Amino acid sequence: MRVALLTLEALASASPVRHFIARNADKITMVALSDPYRPQAGGFAGQAIKLIKRSGVRIIPYLLANFVLPHLGRLFVWNAKDPGQRLIAPLCRDLGIPLSVEADMNSEAFRAKLRASGAQAILTFHCDQILGAETIDCLEHGGLNVHCGLLPDHRGPVPTIHALLESPPRFGITVHRLVPKIDAGGILVQVELKLPPGTSALSAARLLHEAALPLLEDLLADPASWQERQVTAKVYCPFPTPGQLRGLAAPAADWGDVAEALRTPI
Repeated sequence: MRVALLTLEALASASPVRHFIARNADKITMVALSDPYRPQAGGFAGQAIKLIKRSGVRIIPYLLANFVLPHLGRLFVWNAKDPGQRLIAPLCRDLGIPLSVEADMNSEAFRAKLRASGAQAILTFHCDQILGAETIDCLEHGGLNVHCGLLPDHRGPVPTIHALLESPPRFGITVHRLVPKIDAGGILVQVELKLPPGTSALSAARLLHEAALPLLEDLLADPASWQERQVTAKVYCPFPTPGQLRGLAAPAADWGDVAEALRTPI
């Protein structure tokens, strides 16, 4: 199965995505990075203000470690041998995989790129743009999404934060069919994982995304074996409220995430 990989660069997924690219270059026809500064999403400042209004100042360490500090990682990492610590552009260049930054993954121009790439399916792996039916259906086998939560619970952008609101926290990874409704497609594979007590939401996301790689590789190796389990979508879980952040069983981000961010340049 050849796929077009769509992702957003952030600490939560950067290293797992690069490991996936390095291990499966022969199956990846193109890589598209969602533009985090796209005007239609409010730009960097607009998105940050919106999230802080929603979640309060307690969300700031999570945002800094996930999106800002990895840019400083370029100052600390040179000639990394681990693909997870390499910048994605030279990694793709060395592997011969076309890479682009996309502001609108539902545009006809982008759909033309998908069709021309030779991909049979879309793979969204921590991608913040919600694909419409026309985009999903433009390839033969539609699309798959990697979600670091146990769907149908914790639909939305930060499932590990919502997992930490449960007692005890329940973590897992789900690979499911892409449909226009967020995180609502049929489940292809799902695994519950135990993480050490005190694992931050951001560390959990990184660990779960890494755990998704063998699941994805098995699916791509044998698409004829795919069997979907249909589920009824539960309530959508957006970025948390200040009260929810105060009630987490572990931090949204901690000093370990800061250190990891500086080792993982984007």
